[in-house]
Amino acid sequence: MKQSKVSMFGMPYLHFGKGEPLVLIHGLGEVKEGWKAQFELADQYELIIPDLRGHGECIKTEGITIPNFASDVIALLNELKIENANILGLSMGGAVAQEIYRQAPHLVRSLLLISTFHFFPRKLRKPLYHFKKLRLGIAATDHDLKETAAHMSLFSWSEQNMNHFKRYFQPKRNIFLKSLKACFEVDNLSLLPTIKVPTLIIGCQYDSVLPVWIQYCMHKLIPHSEFIIMRNSGHLAKLEATDRFNLLLRKFLNRQQSAA
Repeated sequence: MKQSKVSMFGMPYLHFGKGEPLVLIHGLGEVKEGWKAQFELADQYELIIPDLRGHGECIKTEGITIPNFASDVIALLNELKIENANILGLSMGGAVAQEIYRQAPHLVRSLLLISTFHFFPRKLRKPLYHFKKLRLGIAATDHDLKETAAHMSLFSWSEQNMNHFKRYFQPKRNIFLKSLKACFEVDNLSLLPTIKVPTLIIGCQYDSVLPVWIQYCMHKLIPHSEFIIMRNSGHLAKLEATDRFNLLLRKFLNRQQSAA
């Protein structure tokens, strides 16, 4: 396994590879090592893979908000003296990627928004939060939480997929709930039409966590964005359809490189 580093302000991260910088931002309850199947991209890209506040090895637990997650990543990029980077975010990480663009557009070379969201209507926020909380069996054991989340997130419940998911989905109950709440506060309706960098949006055919119509709405709002639906995959195409997923990333990023 790759060796973790820790930034000056306490953000653990992985940093390896050569080429254009590519930041990989994990989803709710995940850890940076969950990008293991994407480590192969280091043959073309300088990978920066952080643990968000309260997740994985990050012991910083106060201020769990999407803006704080984003400012932590921005501070890391500044510390590494990276002028701009391709920013990829999965699920909650996609909301963080959008927030990075809001706070520091000059740092963003391109956006890759995977199985993510941009807005929850105000009236739906509270009921959705309580529904998700209930559905994820928050009152049950950590084992049950992982099991339920795996069945929600995956299209194929093969033993390999289930084991892989449970290995890198390591929710800390209190942080998980605060992060979930933070997701429901996201409202990027006015931000998306202002995005000027190349943007790839990927949705997955059988995503029951964040259905593909949400990503389609994002595509409609972001000028000149590309939209791809990955077939036969649930919420985590990076795990269930690794080869197809990695190839899509390479094709998009290589196209931006040659256009630059």
